[in-house]
Amino acid sequence: MRFEVYVAQRYLRAKRRDRFFSIVTALSVAGVAAGVTALVIAMAVSNGFQASLRDHLIGASSHINLLEKNPEFGIEDYQPILAKLSRLEHVEAVAPTLYGEMMITTPVRAKGCVLKGVDPQAETRVSRLLSKIVDGSFEALEREGGEYPGILLGRRLADAIGARVSTIVTVLNPQGEMTPLGRIPAFKRFQVVGIFETGLFELDSLWSVTLLRDAQRALSLGDVVNSLEFRLDDFQASDEVARAIRAEAGEDFTTSTWMERNRVLFNALKTEQLATAMIIGMIMLVAALNILISLVMMVVEKTKDIAILKSMGARQEQIRRIFMWQGLLIGSVGTAAGLVIGHLTCWLCERYRLISLDAEVYGLEYVPFAPRPLHGLYVAIAAILISYLITIYPSGNAARVDSAEILRYE
Repeated sequence: MRFEVYVAQRYLRAKRRDRFFSIVTALSVAGVAAGVTALVIAMAVSNGFQASLRDHLIGASSHINLLEKNPEFGIEDYQPILAKLSRLEHVEAVAPTLYGEMMITTPVRAKGCVLKGVDPQAETRVSRLLSKIVDGSFEALEREGGEYPGILLGRRLADAIGARVSTIVTVLNPQGEMTPLGRIPAFKRFQVVGIFETGLFELDSLWSVTLLRDAQRALSLGDVVNSLEFRLDDFQASDEVARAIRAEAGEDFTTSTWMERNRVLFNALKTEQLATAMIIGMIMLVAALNILISLVMMVVEKTKDIAILKSMGARQEQIRRIFMWQGLLIGSVGTAAGLVIGHLTCWLCERYRLISLDAEVYGLEYVPFAPRPLHGLYVAIAAILISYLITIYPSGNAARVDSAEILRYE
């Protein structure tokens, strides 16, 4: 073991008469551990929110939507476009869809909703929405011979209007259809055949799903869609593929990627993560001040020892490194303890979902924790670097101790 490290360890081991310094050192270690723990947990929460929202959004919707640049009567003759674009690089599947804003009612309640018309076989390849059925089944959508066409409802939407599987609901199109008496609202009855739950408040409280042909009838339209939805083999390539889709589709079309649809949300989460890291990082500064005070007091207490070491041949650089190693040892032990405690806390909270949320406010039912090893490494490097920088002043004072003056009267 190097001379400097050995002496630094001996100084950190409290003797009976140095109990006060032991307490100060323990508080310094605890301060570093608290700061690292807080940073690990805060960044894990932020990462958890981002990952959970991204997974839910990508799972329940497409990576890219192809839309009309100037919405008019929908995309007609969409099959050739769909076949051409499905051959692009990174494109795994394409599905035609039709969206419409409707009013859905039962005999006692009514609520606005988004009606989505889908081709079930294509939809299952593009999103996981139809795999989120918690009651009933999406296969019932395609059953022939029923009195009413089938419809799937989000769980919160179904609860809001008092609907269950087999309930007959009425879907009202406010835009209506043209008659000799003018435009009047049009309605169509559906039978609920399934209820889905994605975990996202907006989808579960607003969306309803039916067959494409039935959505076209409810909206009084012909064989048209207003969106072609794409799933990619790599969702991070969305911007690149979106440019290729626009180039192939022509000037009359535009695209919307999953990131563009949720840019405000993810930017807000990134800003919140940065602000949280900066605020909680103040704990690290408080811990660093504790280390500084501890080392300054140690230098004052060990002045005679420093003078003796110098008289025995210890150089100024060695004396400086002794106290630098003290600060680094305090910072390293505190950092290691903080990383262990922080990651263990994150694992327990995520495993047992200890912190619940109001889904109506946050869109999630519990606080997700997703610690990343790289972020833990950044926190550890920052904590140890601060611990090192804070030792420069007291170690310099120790190195400048005049041994002859100290030992003159001994």
